[in-house]
Amino acid sequence: MSHIATLTFSPSLDSATLTGKIYPEGKLRCAAPVFEPGGGGINVARAIQRLGGQALAIFPAGGPTGQHLTELLQAEGLRVAVESTRDWTRQNLHVLAESTGEQYRFVMPGASLCSEEIHGLRQKVAALPAHSLLVISGSLPPGMDVADLVDFIVFAKQNHLRCVVDSSGPALAAAVAEGGLLLIKPNLSELAELTGLVLDSPQAIITAARSLIAKRASKLVVVSMGPQGALAISADQSVQVVPPPVKKLSTVGAGDSMVGAMCLKLAASASLEEMVRYGVAAGTAATLRHGTQLCDRDETQKLYQQLATGS
Repeated sequence: MSHIATLTFSPSLDSATLTGKIYPEGKLRCAAPVFEPGGGGINVARAIQRLGGQALAIFPAGGPTGQHLTELLQAEGLRVAVESTRDWTRQNLHVLAESTGEQYRFVMPGASLCSEEIHGLRQKVAALPAHSLLVISGSLPPGMDVADLVDFIVFAKQNHLRCVVDSSGPALAAAVAEGGLLLIKPNLSELAELTGLVLDSPQAIITAARSLIAKRASKLVVVSMGPQGALAISADQSVQVVPPPVKKLSTVGAGDSMVGAMCLKLAASASLEEMVRYGVAAGTAATLRHGTQLCDRDETQKLYQQLATGS
């Protein structure tokens, strides 16, 4: 089993609450908030732990919010490598309106990172064992641009790490342009933007993904397709997994759960089919839970077996 680490440049302390209804001007009386760790890579690491694996979460943290975030992760038993920062870690707010069931997500800008703090994160990456999986997930904070992200990817490859990138927009495009990745997980619109191709059929999706694989952008491409599940593509294989119909309570955390599950299978050298099936199972399991909760191991395993048997 390969070592797994996650790298989160813009972590958050997420607070969730509920209120009767949301309207302007008046005071909205809320329930006591529940605090949870947040940020792409951090949630991938948490999902891996919930599924019975282990991952090291590398991230910057500062101020009382950063301390609270770190303590929450340690209370979950997660291994962390924290780069102390001058700026406080951001705090996001999730509010559920009970009258309508609608969720409101207030996402703050990430804390700025200076060059010394970015260097500190790079040194933590350098300490990882060769051939580890490094999952770079989430948005970039102020003080970082796509060139910094590419520098991390180049540095990771020089240190013989296998990179999984789960991002979007210019960050994903820059990572793909640098290439040499193990896995990317674009959705249909992102894959179309990356390749400039029209994706009007499963074969068109496979062709687009393989155009990236042929350029050595990434060895594996898993395309998120919403209700149609995911299509996993390698140079010589393609596997689509469609999730079973379930009553979704929330889609928050589904993507991170999916990436965590797939990385567990990658670390165990599982087949392409096993990897994407477990990923879809974990992503679906996360939708069965309220708020920002991630996948549950028992629910994921049950869905994984259901997808394997088709029952």
